[in-house]
Amino acid sequence: MPDVTAYPLLVLLKERGMADDMQLEEAVQEHERTGKPIGQILQDLGILDMDAQLQILADHLGTEVVDLRNREITPEVVSTVPVATARMYQCMPVALFGSTLQLALADPLNPSVLDELGFVVNKEIQVVVADPGQIDQAINRYYGETGGSVGDILKELGGDTDMAKELAEVGKQESTGVLEDLVNETPIIKFVNLVLFQAIQDRASDIHFEPFEDEFKIRYRVDGALYEMAPPPKHLALPVTSRIKVMANLDIAERRLPQDGRIAMNIAGRQVDLRVSTLPTQFGESVVLRVLDRAAVKLDLETLGLPKMVYEYVIEAIQMPNGIIIVTGPTGCGKTTTLYSCLRRINAIDSKLLTVEDPVEYDIEGIMQVAVNEAQGMTFGKALRAFLRQDPDIIMVGEMRDLETSQIAIQASLTGHLVLSTLHTNDASGAVTRLIDMGVEPFLVSSTLMAVLAQRLVRTICQKCRTPFEPTEHQLALLNLSPHDIGEKVFYYGRGCSSCNDTGYRGRKGIFELMQVTDPVRLLINERAPTVVLRQKAVEQGMVTLREDGLRSIFEGGTTIEEILKYT
Repeated sequence: MPDVTAYPLLVLLKERGMADDMQLEEAVQEHERTGKPIGQILQDLGILDMDAQLQILADHLGTEVVDLRNREITPEVVSTVPVATARMYQCMPVALFGSTLQLALADPLNPSVLDELGFVVNKEIQVVVADPGQIDQAINRYYGETGGSVGDILKELGGDTDMAKELAEVGKQESTGVLEDLVNETPIIKFVNLVLFQAIQDRASDIHFEPFEDEFKIRYRVDGALYEMAPPPKHLALPVTSRIKVMANLDIAERRLPQDGRIAMNIAGRQVDLRVSTLPTQFGESVVLRVLDRAAVKLDLETLGLPKMVYEYVIEAIQMPNGIIIVTGPTGCGKTTTLYSCLRRINAIDSKLLTVEDPVEYDIEGIMQVAVNEAQGMTFGKALRAFLRQDPDIIMVGEMRDLETSQIAIQASLTGHLVLSTLHTNDASGAVTRLIDMGVEPFLVSSTLMAVLAQRLVRTICQKCRTPFEPTEHQLALLNLSPHDIGEKVFYYGRGCSSCNDTGYRGRKGIFELMQVTDPVRLLINERAPTVVLRQKAVEQGMVTLREDGLRSIFEGGTTIEEILKYT
């Protein structure tokens, strides 16, 4: 039974006997699969309509339900909550009585949101309940479609000479008391929240805060490429990085050692996890946030875009009772997403799944997930040894990074377990050579390895500004093609438009190379054949290389020649 306590609305339904365990379980699973709001799911599944949900929330909070559709809200009331805050927390000011602000919240049962809002608006807050859809419409109606007030907050912060002076003193004295006060000042909170909100809106996978000698840069990584934001004043580096450390429960006094933490927050009605890493540099701390947005990642094998033959083989292989399947590629090419999607597919009540990762990226219901902690002696090897005594059916190893891990994974496979893992190599055949180079005996590799899937993520052409063009002979030569090979095929590129930030690309897709370990390949592994020979044999046996799969994507109009040349 999934943990319902993480969803206050479901707890209320359970307490009131308005839904049974099976319905609640279905709602939680649907939420984890799609990232849709719980309220929306309850309505879609026919468990409880929106009006009934709102009434339950209002009764529980001792407040009223307001209809925002035909309600006029005065400019004075609207101005009490800044646009960035309204969008960030999905809240709409409804009325003002003296110093008490009546506020409609999309997530009224979240106490931390209330605390932060009280801080930002500096008023007593009285919560009322409204349909989240109506709140969203009201925000667009009263604040306009865009929420671009980064510039406004920057002006406010840039012109704050008192703060700049205070920060100069803090920097010299190493004192944390004054810093803690500054970090909790409204403009800093608003600025950090807005940067995070903007990043989520732009589908960023990472957010970089970088202090240099004369400037403080903020960059987003979208679809694998970094883009710079309007840089804030240099003196904000310390309070902004400290604010992030406070949110991640890190020690703000410690500025000489790297720290790692995690922030879980609700941004614009979506549950987002942020993995925080700090690094002391010459001019202050560099902070990078990895965005783990559950709503953006669909952990389904069908949505990964695997070629038909690869998809069918993977489905078959993950049903096997034992053996090793390796996914390979450089950092950030989606290996973990592929493995999680495989685990989701085979996660059934009749099999026990264990994973050891560094760190755990997504929590999946029904799977025991263990995080590596080198500092406390919890290594991949130690976790794997313990796993074998936990009676598992399927084991996922975050990465085969040394001989010890590889040997235990092979041992697990030989004793009747299915093992899924990753390796950092350039192509599928290189994975075999890497294992042998680590010191694993070739006969152990050939007897346990079932398949290696190499993958890359390439940017897809923006559909709104996709334009056909005629490739030059030079471009075709780089792909080893002649004008005769391409015949009537059409090539495309993205001109650049507002939808894709003038990059010509929007979103990413995978390209794949699957090497099946057949008997002829096994013989070559036992003979310690070099990578090139293994690759030739795999191609003879029908392997489609990354470059060939990339060409398929080009001919389908999915990506450009430049992207495929860059990644294959």
